[in-house]
Amino acid sequence: MVQIEAYIMLSVVLFVLGALGVLLRRNAILVFMSVELMLNAANLALVAFARQWGNLDGQLFVFFVITVAAAEVAVGLALIVAIFRTKQSINIDELHQMEG
Repeated sequence: MVQIEAYIMLSVVLFVLGALGVLLRRNAILVFMSVELMLNAANLALVAFARQWGNLDGQLFVFFVITVAAAEVAVGLALIVAIFRTKQSINIDELHQMEG
């Protein structure tokens, strides 16, 4: 049986990789993928703690996080497609140059 420390360490590693992706990447799609990686790291920690304590509340929170993440992906992808149609690029550094 795998100890909870292994799950938490994996969750921390995934969260740090996601945070680095958000901070270092300039491609909007990669930034969204990094945010999803961070949300999944939080989900892993919630499920690990729920299993450790024998309480299903953590799994209920995971359900809501997945629901919010799905909505975030739908809205984010729609924004990325709209920006790409107007700018022909999804580079985050070029977004500040948008004019109304």
